[in-house]
Amino acid sequence: MTPVQKEESPLIRIVDDEERMRESLAFMLRQEGFECVMYASAEEFLRMDAPSRPGCLLLDVQMDGMTGLELQEEMNRRGMTLPVVFLSAHGDLDMAVDTMRRGACAFIQKTADRSRLMDAIVSAVERSALPSRNPGEEIARWNSLTERERDVAKLIAQGLLNREVGERLGGIAVKTVQVHRGEVCRKLGVKGASGIAKAVRSVERILSEKQE
Repeated sequence: MTPVQKEESPLIRIVDDEERMRESLAFMLRQEGFECVMYASAEEFLRMDAPSRPGCLLLDVQMDGMTGLELQEEMNRRGMTLPVVFLSAHGDLDMAVDTMRRGACAFIQKTADRSRLMDAIVSAVERSALPSRNPGEEIARWNSLTERERDVAKLIAQGLLNREVGERLGGIAVKTVQVHRGEVCRKLGVKGASGIAKAVRSVERILSEKQE
C-alpha cells in the first residue's frame, strides 16, 4: 500500500477515558477491517489527530476534563467536519436530540448491539468520503441566499429549532421559517439541519481564511 492510499483510507478515532472501552471498540473495529486510533481524552484528540483524514469519531459523552459535548462544540467552532458518533452509558433523549442538531451522525448507548453500532460507523465513514466542494462554489451558493435566508441558516447552524428561529427573527411564523429553510437547503445543495450547519461552518472558515 502506497502512502497516498493509506492517507486516503478511513480512520476511526476512538475518544474515551475508559481504557477497557477503548480496547474493546478497537478490537471490534479491527475485526471488521477498519484502521483505528485511540485517544484517552478530548484534549489528546485535538492535539494529535489529523482532521483531514477521512473516517469518523467515536466519542464518549461523559469524560474527565473536556466532555464529549464540549469537544463537539469545539470541533464546530474550529470548522472540523469529521462525522461524530456519540456513545453514552445512559440513554438521554434530550442530549441525543441536542447532539444531532449540532451535527452528530448518531447517538448510541454503549450497550447497543454490534450491528447497530457498525451501521452507524459505516454511515459516518461514507459521509466523510463525500467529495468536498470547491471553495468558490461554496461561496457562490452562499451568496445566492437572501439576507433572511442567511439569518435562518446561521440560527439553524447554532442548533435552534424552527420555532426558536422564528422568535429570534422578530416572531415570524414557523411555516415561514420552514419555507426559508427549504430554500436554504435547495440553494446550498444540502439536506437537513446537519447539512445546513456543515455548510455554514465551511463558508465561515473560507471567509475567515480569506481575511487572514
